[in-house]
Amino acid sequence: MDISTQKTTPPPSPQPSPAEQKRAARGATRPGDRIFLGLSRGSGIFLLVVMAAIAVFLSLRAANALSNDEGNFFTTFEWNPTGSPPVFGIAVLAFGTVVSSVIAMAIAVPIAVGIALFLTHYSPRRLGGPIAYVIDLLAAVPSIVYGLWGVMVLVPNLDGLYGWLDEYLGWTGIFEWSGGAPRALFTVGILLAIMILPIITNVSREVFKQVPQMHEEAALALGATRWEVIRMSVLPFGRSGVISASMLGLGRALGETMAVAMVLSPTFDINASLLDPGGGTFAQNIASKFNEATENGRDALIASGLVLFVITLLVNGTARLIIARRKEFSGANA
Repeated sequence: MDISTQKTTPPPSPQPSPAEQKRAARGATRPGDRIFLGLSRGSGIFLLVVMAAIAVFLSLRAANALSNDEGNFFTTFEWNPTGSPPVFGIAVLAFGTVVSSVIAMAIAVPIAVGIALFLTHYSPRRLGGPIAYVIDLLAAVPSIVYGLWGVMVLVPNLDGLYGWLDEYLGWTGIFEWSGGAPRALFTVGILLAIMILPIITNVSREVFKQVPQMHEEAALALGATRWEVIRMSVLPFGRSGVISASMLGLGRALGETMAVAMVLSPTFDINASLLDPGGGTFAQNIASKFNEATENGRDALIASGLVLFVITLLVNGTARLIIARRKEFSGANA
């Protein structure tokens, strides 16, 4: 065999190292993308720094108050940080915040999802547009306006509902009514439900509008009714979005201040009945007592704010876990 005619195969080119691949990808990125990436990372880091600064400030001020507290901060049914000795606890505030928020969510979420489905799949366009516009306006109404409406309209007209609940459900003890003014946690829950209804409705409506048209057409081609299309295609696709919308509404319900302070008759008691006046929330207690509080009283209020801060973080973290676990089953990745 002639060696001069023998074909020689070129040696394989060496594979670029990960650092070289990263530099090549960075070089192929346009300057605008690099600027946007830098701004996004900077914004995220800035947000983390702000959250950490808030947590440090609340912790330091809370530590000053807790060192002077002669009661159990989590179980004491009393708020007297100016007494001698100072005794205060968050048991009543935690109970009122959680109960009023649960009532608000139980009322608002089903109604909001129903309105969103009606606007996206049932209502004619000439009717759905004005309704959606009105809901958008309701989301921008300040809470002080809701509070005034609650005092002047909602509270005076709840006697009939309270009497009905007492007559048919009073045997449970939860809906037993003594006949006093309906400035109770149940009224606060109704008012909060009205306040968070536009937020949940708007976000849910936008999520339902993003359902792929081919999913609905495929279900209709198989003979499904409109409700079966919603049940099999729309609701599974929008589940994570509805959960996110509900968490937004819950965040507002947990932190609502002025409206609750105007409607609720605050006392540091926990009543088994939701219709009897009394109770309190973290935000309402801070708003009503901060200006007149002493130095130790302000530290005590900041300590209660730290608890609300932790509760909000836990709620948002739980929502993120639920969304992450259910996203692969929602059809959103299809």
